[in-house]
Formats: sequence, C-alpha cells, structure tokens
Amino acid sequence: MIRVAVADDQAAVRAGFVALIDNASDLTVVGQAVDGGEAVVLARAARPDVFVMDVRMPGTDGIEATRRIVADPRCEGVRVMILTTYELDEYVYDGLRAGASGFVTKAIEPEALRGAIRTIAAGDALLSPSVTRRVIDAFARAAPTMRAEERFADLTEREREVWRCVASGASNAEIAEQLFISPMTAKTHVSRLLDKLQVSSRAQLVVEAYESGFVSRG
Repeated sequence: MIRVAVADDQAAVRAGFVALIDNASDLTVVGQAVDGGEAVVLARAARPDVFVMDVRMPGTDGIEATRRIVADPRCEGVRVMILTTYELDEYVYDGLRAGASGFVTKAIEPEALRGAIRTIAAGDALLSPSVTRRVIDAFARAAPTMRAEERFADLTEREREVWRCVASGASNAEIAEQLFISPMTAKTHVSRLLDKLQVSSRAQLVVEAYESGFVSRG
C-alpha cells in the first residue's frame, strides 16, 4: 500500500484529490494539509511515501514546504509531487531545486494522477513532457557553475553512463535495457549517484547534470 498525503488550501480541490487517490486499491491517504507549514508537520508525523503538494498556498507555499521536507531527516523517504494549475517556469525550476520528485498540473486525468503517484513512490522522477522540454532547454542554456570533470572525477564510467540516461528521462527499466544491465543494478547505480552527488531525487540529478554542464541538450 502506497501512503499518500495531500496539501491544498482549497477544501473542494483537496477533497477531490483525496477521493481520486483513495479510489485505488493500492493507494491510501494518510493525511491532509491546508498550507505548507501544516504539510511539513504532517510529513514529519505521518511519513507518507508521496506528498501531493499544491504550489500556491497562503503562508508557507508548496515550494518552501518541499524544501523543508526534503532537507528534514525526520522526513527521510518522503517524496514530493508538486501539483499546480499552470506549468510556470519559476515553479518548475524552484520545485526541482527544492527536491521535488515530480511536477504535474491539476488538469491531469485521474488514472494518470494515480500512475504518477506510483511512479514517484517507486523512486522514479516524473515530469510532464512539456515541462521536461522546457527544463532541458533552460538548463542547457545556462553556463555551468563549475567544470564537470572537476566536480565529478570520482564517478565511475558506468555511473556516468547511468547519469546520462537519467538526465534523458529514462526509468530504471529503460536504463537497464539501454546499458544491458538488470533493473536492480540500474537502481543501485542511481542510488550511488544520489549519494555521491548529495542530491535527494532523480529530478535533482537531471538538474545537476545540465546545470553543471555534465550533459548538454545536444
């Protein structure tokens, strides 16, 4: 059973998502929050597998709540999926840098929402296609903050190959197929990358790959 929490300041919207999630036999809602501050408290207490987080909320917004949850040792294992009305660039970039594992809009279909939650709970990153294109374009244009070879000299060649696959949006199964390794081995390499690069999610691996210049859009 995948444990899910929902944060949205609009009661009707929140209730709708709760109903959609609870309608699945493998998903259960373990708590609700009306703002970001309450979401952080809930994440510490309930430790959901996935936190469905609205962006625009009074007081502490969803981006700041995500940042606090991801950085809090008491919330280890809690993955955040940001849910908002518009695919606004500022939200995408800030959300990914804050450590969000996924970013979808409120226009998402019910079964797609449930599938997104399952994807994130399994440890994969999830971005809608249009968001992915804009993120890659923006990070590819940005100047690297430090030469990649200096920052990542301790990565093995296999880890570099896996990282390039992750940066392209590949899942563990797709990485395994591309590199002729098992999905479990792919997952192990991704876990090592997260540890070595000191980031909290696959989405942040994508950000780091492009911001550092490790990979380019071409």
